[in-house]
Amino acid sequence: MTHTEQRGAFQRMDNIAIVVDDLAAAKAFFTELGMELEGEATLEGDLVDRLIRLDGVRTDIAMMRAPNGTGRIELTRYHSPASPGGDQPVPVNALGMHRIMFAVHDIEDVIDRLEPHGAELVGEVVQYEESHRLAYLRGPAGIIVALAEEIG
Repeated sequence: MTHTEQRGAFQRMDNIAIVVDDLAAAKAFFTELGMELEGEATLEGDLVDRLIRLDGVRTDIAMMRAPNGTGRIELTRYHSPASPGGDQPVPVNALGMHRIMFAVHDIEDVIDRLEPHGAELVGEVVQYEESHRLAYLRGPAGIIVALAEEIG
């Protein structure tokens, strides 16, 4: 039996969930980035409560799919219980999920198209050696979205 055939072995990464306060704005942001809306649903009830160990859960989700079908982002808005949050964005060196990176063709064009959807450049566009141009943007719910453009 190979490692991947072992019981419980990793098969694939299915999706990453991002909790947002404005589902429509988050969908617009990731659509502008090039992702496609795969589906939407409202989740609630005992099963959901038991799964995530919260009481009285009611949430709307939107599943966004990468255009090549290799990845998904689940955008989640909680109606109840209310999501804890603050006014200050989490710094890029905070513990936990750091960022999501997307490969793009024209980094400046992508930044320009995402700014009307609330994206803010964290630092500046930089060139890494002779291989990539990189940028960090703060997107929906303060998440850091990194962009990478191959050079050459």
